Amino acid sequence: MGAQLRQLRRRIKSVKSTAKITRAQELIASSRIVKAQQRMQAAVPYEREITHAVSAVLSNTTNVDHPLTVAKEQPATAGVLIVTSDRGFAGGYNANILREAEALKGHLTGRGLAVKPYVVGRKGITWHRFRSREMFGEWDGFSDNPSYANAKEIADALITAFKAEDGIDEIHVVYTGFVSMLTQNVIVKRILPLEVEEAETAPEGIPPYYEFEPTAGDVLDSLLPRYIESRIYNALLQSAASEHAARRRAMKSATDNANELIRVFTQQMNQARQAEITQEISEIVGGANALADAAAGKE
Repeated sequence: MGAQLRQLRRRIKSVKSTAKITRAQELIASSRIVKAQQRMQAAVPYEREITHAVSAVLSNTTNVDHPLTVAKEQPATAGVLIVTSDRGFAGGYNANILREAEALKGHLTGRGLAVKPYVVGRKGITWHRFRSREMFGEWDGFSDNPSYANAKEIADALITAFKAEDGIDEIHVVYTGFVSMLTQNVIVKRILPLEVEEAETAPEGIPPYYEFEPTAGDVLDSLLPRYIESRIYNALLQSAASEHAARRRAMKSATDNANELIRVFTQQMNQARQAEITQEISEIVGGANALADAAAGKE
């Protein structure tokens, strides 16, 4: 019985230590998600305005044949940018992304395209290395706090590969979109060749017709890389906010489970102690009765 009590005490101590770690992770994620949301919201005006600018150029120009906007008749290769996290403790966050990436790969392969993965985040990089899968670009160390420079580096690599003669013909991105603290959805989107999302109404103050100086092609040469960078930056920011939200939710669940285990183990320990005390009392009473019977027999 004493061995059982010692074992339960060790288990309670171990679970309490785990609960402290998960609680700390939950608090850290809760504090960081606010900043991540603010950065995500702060980037919306820039993304909206550059989308309007690119839409305006494409809508008012009919003779521009830009390599970033024209889909090839017979594409042969597709690049897939997969945005995962650098750290774990986020529940099914990375598993959901990688599952959607595999589904996208199957779809592209079914179209006859060779798939080249570009991976962001140590979890995704480790996943591909473990399966001995070649990666054509990998970036890590900033999944929970990305900067515009990180997005620009990724965009430059993708655009260079897209423009290369034997490069990639399509570029898709798989990331987690932030909806709320409780809801994050995996998003699969094609970003090249360009699919500009037209605004329902033009911004105030912008006339319906344009004269371009220099030419519309030169304007697109400057605008389109910035547009791709903003798209990737938005994906990184949404992924960062989603990562913190997923980690907070997973750590809260882990803390609740640890507290429930502590309650169960404490109850079992109390029951074991009561059983041990009852057994000791029974042994004492039995010994006293035996002594009394022995004394009565001598008389």
